[in-house]
Amino acid sequence: MVYGQILHQHPPDDCFIVVNVGGFKQKLEHNVLNRFPQTRLARLLCCNSKEAILELCDDFIPAEMEYYFDRNPRFFCYILNFYLTGKMHLVDGLCVVSFYQEIEYWGIKDRHLDLCCSSKFQDLLYEAGDFGWDQGSDEHQLYGADSFSEELSAVEQEVDTFGGTWCANVRRNVWVRLENPSYSASAKAMAVASLSVVLASIVAMCVHSMPDFQKVDHNNKEVEDPVLTFFENLCVLLFSAEFILRLVVAPSARKFLHSPLNVIDLISIMPFYVTLAFDVGLVDEGDNSELENVGKVMQILKLMRVFRILKLARHSAGLRSLGATLRHSSREVGLLVLFLFVGVSMFSALIYFVEKESLESELQTIPIGWWWATISMTTVGYGDTFPVTLAGKLVGTLCILSGLLIVALPITNIFNKFTNFYQKQRTVDQMNPGPLTSQ
Repeated sequence: MVYGQILHQHPPDDCFIVVNVGGFKQKLEHNVLNRFPQTRLARLLCCNSKEAILELCDDFIPAEMEYYFDRNPRFFCYILNFYLTGKMHLVDGLCVVSFYQEIEYWGIKDRHLDLCCSSKFQDLLYEAGDFGWDQGSDEHQLYGADSFSEELSAVEQEVDTFGGTWCANVRRNVWVRLENPSYSASAKAMAVASLSVVLASIVAMCVHSMPDFQKVDHNNKEVEDPVLTFFENLCVLLFSAEFILRLVVAPSARKFLHSPLNVIDLISIMPFYVTLAFDVGLVDEGDNSELENVGKVMQILKLMRVFRILKLARHSAGLRSLGATLRHSSREVGLLVLFLFVGVSMFSALIYFVEKESLESELQTIPIGWWWATISMTTVGYGDTFPVTLAGKLVGTLCILSGLLIVALPITNIFNKFTNFYQKQRTVDQMNPGPLTSQ
């Protein structure tokens, strides 16, 4: 029997297929399944061979067009309701992790959850602690090695990945000491030394901006202070040595370079070497316009040294929690920006129309009104521009009150997520394993 011929002989859209899920049979019309073409059942209709079908189901009878699935039949009732209504609802009594795995199997996205269940679903995921929230993982995008329960034993898992590689024992010992300060006294000393260099580099960067430490040569050209330059070079060399050492001993160089914290480390040291390349004479000194452009690039590269402040995230649970909060609060942050944009646009137009006739007022254009509305709604209030008419002051009062409400609405959810992430990170730091036995 040729399965391809049978599969292509689909009758019109009013025909059906038979789905058998754990002994529960149900006839489903083609046009019902085609409402959601990316789901598992809809993809069955596009298969042209038995091999392709068996990649989507557990068994198949071509003569009866019956597909077998070894899944939970009770949950499948919710899948049927999804195809009929277009909305998914949480299953009472089912673990939220199992629920996510089930809808992922059937090809249903969590955005299809109805409004009555969407917020509850996200809250349950966070409470379960299985939402990858710290660094992210290519192998576990949602329930990966960065989850709360697995992070407590992350060091042991990483140690196991060294088996069979070159200098496994040496790399394992160095890696654990670099990544886990609580491993031993030497690991804690290395962490303190790394943190001290970061803080010293930040202090040097701040001191360099003070007039007392800015030098000029006989041509009145600004030059670097030799003491600060030496200290700067020493810090960068230490940063570079630490980065290269961690890259060499890392279990996976690819995963190491994809880590956000490691990308920050790389960005913080790259400006020094790019600046050094310009200094050794890669540009023709006789071309003044070229030198001027290079000078601007050099200023930008020097400004990028501020990224060293972000290196503190490696040693701060609070900063890591803040990054995780922002990453997983994109919806709330988007709402905050949207609310502010609508409010600023509306109040800037209002203040312009009530203030444009007053010669004493500086709010004579809508763009200036944008600036005034922004600093008013965010409760900054620089005072450089302000309304002078009675109507303008009334509009300003409404702008400030609206800003308080608009900013406060999404902030509550963002703060709750930050508290949750911070508590998890603190627990992980306190329960990190001590010395491991080399295998």
